[in-house]
Amino acid sequence: MGASTIRKASHQGLKLLGYLDWVPGLLTRLVVGFAFFDAGKGKLANMENTVNFFAELNIPFPELNAAFVARLEYYGGMLLLIGLLTRVVALLLSSTMIVALLTADRQTFIDAFTRSGEIGLSDVSPFVLGVLLSWLVIRGAGAISLDTLLNRIIGTGTPEKGRVTAAETTA
Repeated sequence: MGASTIRKASHQGLKLLGYLDWVPGLLTRLVVGFAFFDAGKGKLANMENTVNFFAELNIPFPELNAAFVARLEYYGGMLLLIGLLTRVVALLLSSTMIVALLTADRQTFIDAFTRSGEIGLSDVSPFVLGVLLSWLVIRGAGAISLDTLLNRIIGTGTPEKGRVTAAETTA
């Protein structure tokens, strides 16, 4: 195989990947959206347990915070699933993951981070969800979302304009 053939194959591969640029955003939104929707639904269905759990963690105003977090997770999960207000919702949900890492999952996170326990960082759900949420905050909902549709209809300009896809790097 010559250098020209390898360059051509590389160009075609990058072009193909450019056409699939929408897949990671969609999959991330769906996985994270379902996770938070289910968590919020569980908290809402068992609000007394949620309030008691928040009180045990010494979270201030446990009733108020439990009600807020349950609804944020429930409705925020729905919004992520459809890709509406993705960056705002992901940022708000990120704050709940930080609180979870500082309270309920603190020791597990420390053990995983320092490699002193039997689990790794990928086993700490709030950490993994936090990483995925930060990706959504930075990248946005992606092409297959209501955010993108509304940007096109309203004409506010899409934040995606500055992003370069794999297909564009070889053009």
